[in-house]
Amino acid sequence: MSDTKPAGAAWLQQQEKSNLAILKLMVWISLTFGRAIGRLVLYGIAGYYVLFAPKARRFSRAYLSRALGRWAEWSDGFRHVLAFASTIHDRIYLLNDRFDLFDIEIIGAEALDASLAKQPGALLIGAHLGSFEVLRAVGRGRAGLKVAMLMYEENARKINAALEAINPAATADIIALGRMDSMIEARDKLDQGYLVGMLADRGLGDDATVDHEFLGKMAPFPVGPFRMAALLRRPVFFMAGLYLGGNRYQIHFEPLADFSETPRAERDAAMRAAQQLYAERLSHFCRLAPYNWFNFFDFWQKK
Repeated sequence: MSDTKPAGAAWLQQQEKSNLAILKLMVWISLTFGRAIGRLVLYGIAGYYVLFAPKARRFSRAYLSRALGRWAEWSDGFRHVLAFASTIHDRIYLLNDRFDLFDIEIIGAEALDASLAKQPGALLIGAHLGSFEVLRAVGRGRAGLKVAMLMYEENARKINAALEAINPAATADIIALGRMDSMIEARDKLDQGYLVGMLADRGLGDDATVDHEFLGKMAPFPVGPFRMAALLRRPVFFMAGLYLGGNRYQIHFEPLADFSETPRAERDAAMRAAQQLYAERLSHFCRLAPYNWFNFFDFWQKK
């Protein structure tokens, strides 16, 4: 049997290596010359995508028009892509523990602290909204507070490669979904007092979904994250790390549900209620910080 890889697979591997090489160069420029110089490149990147990625621009405009409540101009599309590029760029500093470069406000930590005082571990359900890496700043001054992320296995592999390119010493607690031991590993992390995070606004093509109103129109949301939350029997919080421009971030924690003592017979109803509240809070934060939601595709289409 030949061990030759298909041409497509070889091309994808070459593309990933090229992307990592560019990322390493960006890391070197940013850490050597500072955040201000590194950010200059972002304006060129944002301009390029607004001009030469018509499909992403069309979907960005469709979303922004809903979030803004008006027709989204070209300048809005530019701000949308620039916000995305900015959060990616800031990972370089956040993963190198350069929190001193940022002005980070935390809202709602009291409810999370109260929950952790009752029992170890909590689930954070977020979205492709702002920056999840800024959550690392919450651990500052909170001894022993650690964060793990649940994500699909292919995404986990790519994230680990990116983290190694940014900072080989950066600790990444990533739990790959789709394996037999995924649930056990997540439960063990929770028992150790971890905050276990997952994103619930995007699934794989064959994931089961339930429609909820989102920015004025019904949209499909994956059921998997809430089913896992119910099985893990822990308090669940909505988490958003909003990018406010410049060096400012705002982290929000809001209670979504507490599955700790939910009877099995009431589990489905509790899951649906939690997901409905999630869609409502996501709508709220998309209107509050419209350039922060980074789904550049037709989110309202039937999967």
